[in-house]
Amino acid sequence: MKRTVAFGFAGTVLDYFKGPARWDKWRPTIGLCQQSELPIDRLELLHDERSQNLFDRLQADIAKVSPSTEVVSVLVNLHDPWDFEEMYGALHDYASGYKFDTEQEDYLIHITTGTHVAQICWFLLAEARYFPARLVQTSPPVKRLGQGVEGRSTVIDLDLSRYDRIASRFARERDASLSLLKSGIATLNPAFNKMIEQIERVAIRSTAPILLSGPTGAGKSFLARRVYELKKARHQIKGRFVEVNCATLRGDGAMSALFGHAKGAFTGAQNERAGLLRSADGGLLFLDEIGELGPDEQAMLLKAIEEKHFYPLGSDREVDSDFQLIAGTVRDLRMMVAEGSFREDLFARINLWSYVLPGLNKRREDLAPNIDYELERYASENGQLIRFSKEARNRYLAFATSPEAIWQGNFRELGASVTRMGTLSDGGRIGISDVDEEIARLQATWQIDSANGLYGILGDAADDLDLFDRLQLERVIDVCRESDSVSDAGRKLFDKSRLGKSSSNDADRLRKYLARFGLTWNNL
Repeated sequence: MKRTVAFGFAGTVLDYFKGPARWDKWRPTIGLCQQSELPIDRLELLHDERSQNLFDRLQADIAKVSPSTEVVSVLVNLHDPWDFEEMYGALHDYASGYKFDTEQEDYLIHITTGTHVAQICWFLLAEARYFPARLVQTSPPVKRLGQGVEGRSTVIDLDLSRYDRIASRFARERDASLSLLKSGIATLNPAFNKMIEQIERVAIRSTAPILLSGPTGAGKSFLARRVYELKKARHQIKGRFVEVNCATLRGDGAMSALFGHAKGAFTGAQNERAGLLRSADGGLLFLDEIGELGPDEQAMLLKAIEEKHFYPLGSDREVDSDFQLIAGTVRDLRMMVAEGSFREDLFARINLWSYVLPGLNKRREDLAPNIDYELERYASENGQLIRFSKEARNRYLAFATSPEAIWQGNFRELGASVTRMGTLSDGGRIGISDVDEEIARLQATWQIDSANGLYGILGDAADDLDLFDRLQLERVIDVCRESDSVSDAGRKLFDKSRLGKSSSNDADRLRKYLARFGLTWNNL
């Protein structure tokens, strides 16, 4: 059974009765510990140095009315307890340093004592989940109802919309959350920043599935883990982060890996297996390449998302697992639904919050901060600080942001590039020769991809294209990679025919053309 822990201020007015007559008076802190339906195991009582005697008296009196309650002194010295910024800052610092254990303890915030400013700050911090707690107010007894001196307790709500100074602190906290989602990378791409801002709001306010689309290496797994870390920091999630690439799951192994199996469910199943969905109970499950799941796995996953329970393979007993899902894909799931290879009901369930992560060649203004991030990551992983010379950095950045750099592997390829230069550099400094060698290496790689035509994008499906379609598609892809947006590419590709139309949607025409070959703008 969980222990109940309460936080509150020592009431310098309402708690301040002395002598034997104090037992006939309603004192909110004493009354909190006398609620028969709300036993308090530990009371964290905040006070300043001037109220030490009051705390000692309250501690002694609580020992008489509730011997099982542990009363803990928390010294908080405030210059002005009516100052919003000072009060919020003190309570925020207290929450940040407190070791919450939501698995073993339930938390209450007693808002009857303290200033009105303190009450508002308590509510604000609880609403933002810095305190994973409920708000409790104690009130004097109602004599006509026969209530004793302990009074009663209720839950209240407060309107905080007027307090602009507190809202400004919220803005700073939100900036910190956005920085966490971007790993501190000062991204400049407006569309990407706007998307991250919305993901931050969704991550904090919703437990619904999130669908992340985009090309390989665009950072879907990276972002999913950051969402988990954000929710973990807000005490909204306490389980594990479980990641699985669905493209690696096949046959009975897929069902077993995801949903577990009973002993003897199939040949070789000598022991029971919990499965990844149960491992993610109370946490976050990231299913990358969700479009690779077979129809049986899709059906089971839908049930698990909607009902929070499912049958392991070979078992007649349901198991429970309550997890949040983030799904990733490089494929066009809407097209797969139309083709009948992906369940429409599952797509509808995971598509409530859907975001497309652009590839690196669509975010060239973010190359510089991402290069700095990769240098820092290299130093962290290898214990060696690496830096560019000024000339080398300028040369590498000029190449990286040029149309010649297609970055087909996106941020993963950029990371590998920086790692190679860091490893081969002498004295912890990447020079011109290191950069020239790396540029040549990347160019050779991309030339091989170009020589292979569309095989790097379409795979074996390129064999089915006529030479006419192949040549045309290759040039269209080149234009797309040189363009800033799908609309920009559409204007270039339909530069003549669009003049004869009263209204033209070049972006839609281009998307439809790419869709004929199973491609999307973000997969190029």
